Amino acid sequence: MTTLDALFTVKGKVVAITGGGGAIGQASALLLSSAGATVALLDRNLAAAQEGQRKVEDQGGNAMALECDITSPEQVKQAFASVLTQHQRLDVLVNNAALVRRVPALDTTLAEWREVMDVNLNAAFVCSTEAARHMRDGGAIINLASIMGVSGGGAYPIASYHASKGGLINLTRALAVEWAHMKIRVNAIAPTWVRTEFTKALLDDPKVSSELLKLMPMRQFAETQDVAAAVLYLASPASRMVTGHVLAVDGGYLAS
Repeated sequence: MTTLDALFTVKGKVVAITGGGGAIGQASALLLSSAGATVALLDRNLAAAQEGQRKVEDQGGNAMALECDITSPEQVKQAFASVLTQHQRLDVLVNNAALVRRVPALDTTLAEWREVMDVNLNAAFVCSTEAARHMRDGGAIINLASIMGVSGGGAYPIASYHASKGGLINLTRALAVEWAHMKIRVNAIAPTWVRTEFTKALLDDPKVSSELLKLMPMRQFAETQDVAAAVLYLASPASRMVTGHVLAVDGGYLAS
């Protein structure tokens, strides 16, 4: 396994991506498909997931779109059952779906706190445990965390998001240790601010964006392709000895 193609192939693998209709989910699906994977895009917005499916199929790949609210364990089980029925296997899970509430801690209601935890942490646990039950030949679980899960700082208050992503990072480590004997690798990616509709209001504001760029030595925001490349690495044989790791895609934010 010394050639470039052999290291970064996911040919024959079946990959499930939560939040598959979003910008990072679609970018990851397109790159994984180009490397040989069959992708299942799970999203509570079925139309968005179907858009991602069309993009994958337009480039000659194989994809399926599934409507799934990942905060519902029953819907998660049904979605994974559909993947297994159609493809008979599951090799990679990308826990990509996320929710943010940009609200100061003193103004955050318990309902808002729980909503963020349900999407960012609880659902990732449910999806991971369900996926692990079906990874017969080992596999890879990739959690989309955040620089906010490693640091407490930022340009605006989002305590619930910080806490949920910090929990996701330590869940990553715990599952990596617990499932190593099953040959299931569990890793996380900690991106900086990525140019998506999710961050558009912030990054399109010159005053805000200039302050955010000051926090990153590289002085540039990430693109969805930057995150997708990290997903491919952690899904591929190139990272066969990497587990329990948090891969920062952050322009140097965490190093500064």
